[in-house]
Amino acid sequence: MITVLALVMGTQAQTKRNDGFREKYELKEVVVMSRHNIRSPLSSSADYIRVTPHQWFNWSSAGSELSLRGGVLETEMGQFFRKWVVSEGLMPENYRPEGEEVLFYANSRQRTFATAKYFSAGFLPFANVEITHLYDEDKMDPLFTPQFTKMNDSYRQQVISDMNAMHGGPQAWMAAQQSAIELMEQVVDIARSPAALQGDTLHFRFDDTQFTIEKGDEPKMKGGYKLINSVADALVLQCYESESMSAFGHELTMDQWRAFGEIKAVYDGLLFTPHSAAVNLAYPLVTRIREELQRSDRKFTFLCGHDSNLASLSAALRLNIPETENAVEIHTPIGSKIVFEKWTDGTDDFVAINLVYQTVSQLQGRTLLSVDQPPMVLPITVEGLTANSDGLYPMAAFDARMAETQAEYDAIVDSPTDIHATSSVPQRNAPVYLLNGIKANDTSRGVVIKDQTKVIRRMP
Repeated sequence: MITVLALVMGTQAQTKRNDGFREKYELKEVVVMSRHNIRSPLSSSADYIRVTPHQWFNWSSAGSELSLRGGVLETEMGQFFRKWVVSEGLMPENYRPEGEEVLFYANSRQRTFATAKYFSAGFLPFANVEITHLYDEDKMDPLFTPQFTKMNDSYRQQVISDMNAMHGGPQAWMAAQQSAIELMEQVVDIARSPAALQGDTLHFRFDDTQFTIEKGDEPKMKGGYKLINSVADALVLQCYESESMSAFGHELTMDQWRAFGEIKAVYDGLLFTPHSAAVNLAYPLVTRIREELQRSDRKFTFLCGHDSNLASLSAALRLNIPETENAVEIHTPIGSKIVFEKWTDGTDDFVAINLVYQTVSQLQGRTLLSVDQPPMVLPITVEGLTANSDGLYPMAAFDARMAETQAEYDAIVDSPTDIHATSSVPQRNAPVYLLNGIKANDTSRGVVIKDQTKVIRRMP
């Protein structure tokens, strides 16, 4: 992208592509894999409401739908992309596409369709862009559904083994998230919540994690960490929507907000980024993006789905998404995009891959974006491939990577399975609490809470 701070062969490249670059290369095509912009919390995760006595933000949209702010922000992102492609000579100002030069294709969820529509309004304001979607509102399109379409017993065990090895293994990631979860308990004031008053929970328990792996379905997590992720998701969205870095009266630092973002990153990472799972989950997207990059008649493709799509796609292709800057989420911020740029030097084609997203201040401030005031653009490297001195990968090499990923999927044998689909993460010793919510120690006696159950500890 035009504002990349890229690391090319160990050195920092220019922040803008200069005339020398443009004399060597011509931009032929752009393929964007986008996450939807700001939405209200998922209605299917309404338990997040019960774990705090405080009132959540008064959302401008129904559960799981794109918010009004999200629509404004996505229009601004579309305007930035319009100015960028015009500056690179891919399209003229006020361009009206002909034939199949442009494709907008979104999952049939309201938040993804609306994101694509708002982006198109900013990107092609003088064209009546049709958003392709296959189903009625809120049905999942298989292209954007990270589901297992092949399964066998040994493959399932491999996926579960890889999930259990993620983030250093269960003991490591549980220990690493403990302080962020305790902070979240304080911020939402869980001890005074309806859930606590009704005896359901005083603390976020997360040592009961289970993975469910089924053909025809997304990988799923059962247990307390799923609730923890839902609460973290709602807090992060509220941070953007409310234009405030505080939550329920607690002023939080960026590091503390990123700790909540790390909770979400671990959740998505466990489910969607083991490579063995990702080649299955992202196969339709890998195939579609490969087809788009092979076309000679396409100038711009916009695919709109979810963070799980960005996570599984990058894991399947072994893309190294960098840790974000000026963002709460660690790898795939709200509204973020993996952008594939197809360049030619007149003889050979090349590809550059970047992560594009709006910073926290841009999300909260609804900042107008332009080439001179861009969103964040971070280079994505490809494991095992070498970029040239201009930061571009040979298209032939990247196409071979996509073909290799497709071959990995093809090699999975689909057969009836016998092994039970649910696997439990090895449990840690659950902490014991006093009735006031303070952790008990070895000498604590009387009534305590253990595994969400009241237990009497008698005097020795």
